[in-house]
Amino acid sequence: MKTPEARAFGQQAFDLVVAGRVADAYERLSPILAERTPFRLLDVIGEQIGATSFKCAYPFLDYMATQKTMGGWVVIASALREQLARDLPGAFARCHKYIIAADVWYATDILGERVPGPALVIDFDRALAALFPWCEDENRWVRRTVGVAVHLWAKRSRSAAELSQQARQLLSFLEPMFEERDIDAIKGVGWGLKTLGKYYPDLVAEWLKKQVARPHRVLMERKAMTYLSKKHRAMIGN
Repeated sequence: MKTPEARAFGQQAFDLVVAGRVADAYERLSPILAERTPFRLLDVIGEQIGATSFKCAYPFLDYMATQKTMGGWVVIASALREQLARDLPGAFARCHKYIIAADVWYATDILGERVPGPALVIDFDRALAALFPWCEDENRWVRRTVGVAVHLWAKRSRSAAELSQQARQLLSFLEPMFEERDIDAIKGVGWGLKTLGKYYPDLVAEWLKKQVARPHRVLMERKAMTYLSKKHRAMIGN
């Protein structure tokens, strides 16, 4: 399938969703979800679904979430990303709900890279405030998502000097999570720190020098230092 075909499927699903025919819309997409359809094409479909009104889109996304397919999480996440500009709190609330419902790492990462991650890029202050309670959420996948979101922000930053202050804010934001004990959450937070270290190594090395004196998991430290040079590692004491 190519992009024009994905758009056609998305339009067909869009029309059914608007008509309130949720089960029919899902049935139209189910063959695509059953195949190894590239995520970029599923994103195209999800973006079209997300262009509908909240009232129309959310019942369909809820229905798709009950099916728990990998492709379905991509469609859901890209639809929520489309809603960010119009309803950031609502998109975050749905994302939180779906992360818990999915209860698996790949859905967490799919949602994190498409909802809170892009939100940090387009509306940093509001997104950071919305993410704040996720750091201490009782669900480990929700806590993991914080790191995934930071990873996406860092990847999009491309070392831009004008974003250094935001990078510092993110490091301060992640500071309490350096003591995270759950392995799944550690992998997500470590991923975020690793990507920050790739694009802002001086800032991360300076930050890590302070953090390693605190109780922490070695895996978190190791991930954060992945891209750091020998010079930066020496600054930290490694």
